Amino acid sequence: MINRLSVATIWVKDQNEALRFYTEKMGFEIRADFTNGDFRWLTIGLKEQPDLEFQLAGIKLSHALNQEDVNHLTHLVEAGQLGIGPWKTDDCQKTYETLKAKGVEFIQPPTDRPYGIIEAIFKDNSGNIMVLSQDKPR
Repeated sequence: MINRLSVATIWVKDQNEALRFYTEKMGFEIRADFTNGDFRWLTIGLKEQPDLEFQLAGIKLSHALNQEDVNHLTHLVEAGQLGIGPWKTDDCQKTYETLKAKGVEFIQPPTDRPYGIIEAIFKDNSGNIMVLSQDKPR
């Protein structure tokens, strides 16, 4: 039976730019970077979660994506419809300030929500909208 998720996909417009964003600004580490012809398997992860990786999947023509698919995926990413999260933090305000100082674009500062979290919303450099959240004490 299936017992855990090991890789999640983040669609990106440019794998090199996304790699710089996630490693230099967000603090992820490179887990795999393998090229086979036009295909590049590129994954990142957090030291705190060694069994979970994120594939930075480039949006480009391939055996799996035709031009219509590329156009559609690009539109969805740029519209912020394919982001993932929430990314958890122990201190949303401090993480927000640190990331903002590194140039991460926030579209919502830390906000106290009635459903038990404090959240901030940011964009990666491809346009994916992501949520940064902190659980409030109960």
